[in-house]
Amino acid sequence: MTGAGDGYPDFPGSVGLSHLTAYPWPTADDEHGGSPHLHLACAECYVVVGGRGRLVTLSPAGIQESTLQAGDVVWFTPGTIHRAVNDGELRVVVVMQNGGLPEAGDAVMTFPAEHLTPGAYPAAASVLDARGRPDRNRARARRDLAVQGFLELQRQWRQGNSGALDDFYRAAAALVRPRLEAWEKTVQEGAAAAARTTLRQIDALRAGDWAHLRHAEVSRIAEPPQQSLGMCGFLRAYDPIRRAGPPDT
Repeated sequence: MTGAGDGYPDFPGSVGLSHLTAYPWPTADDEHGGSPHLHLACAECYVVVGGRGRLVTLSPAGIQESTLQAGDVVWFTPGTIHRAVNDGELRVVVVMQNGGLPEAGDAVMTFPAEHLTPGAYPAAASVLDARGRPDRNRARARRDLAVQGFLELQRQWRQGNSGALDDFYRAAAALVRPRLEAWEKTVQEGAAAAARTTLRQIDALRAGDWAHLRHAEVSRIAEPPQQSLGMCGFLRAYDPIRRAGPPDT
């Protein structure tokens, strides 16, 4: 088993893993939950482990709603604007494609248009207070701003204006453009490298070479003690611990 000082290997498929407790805070439309947003290069999966809620989405397929209760698995592809609605102590294990990309900015919240510029977006998205510390009031304020923008996108869609969604897509793509080279490097060193390794193993097995089986190992990470302010709720993220490795003892 991987122990202290050894460093952790990638999760299977180089995914990212987090435990999410959805925000309980009420919203302007009499709901509770997190900040609507989309991912531009990552699919996402919710494995519901407790409580109940709903996933409200907007995409070119329209406005959809999926119930969330323990045992449910719901996943969605890039471009799906999603809002986690907390109907009662909703808890989810989040599985993210391309571990490392969400932390590198592969998410844009549905702020109103005036906040979707390189100059305005970072301030609206920050959860840090004036002293640079994570602040729940800031997390709630950005959530409320994202809900405001999402409700307007829904309203425009219902009125037949699908162009509003395209406008948001266009602004989101422009916001992340400076990060694309770094994203490519992350994918090449993560998910793409994992796929290449598997293909090499298949080739080796085809040739009767099973030497890689001698390198079998088991790794374990305990529940992260550090809780952060995520977009949809309170997060306990495993991937930063995996990347940093176990503490020296």
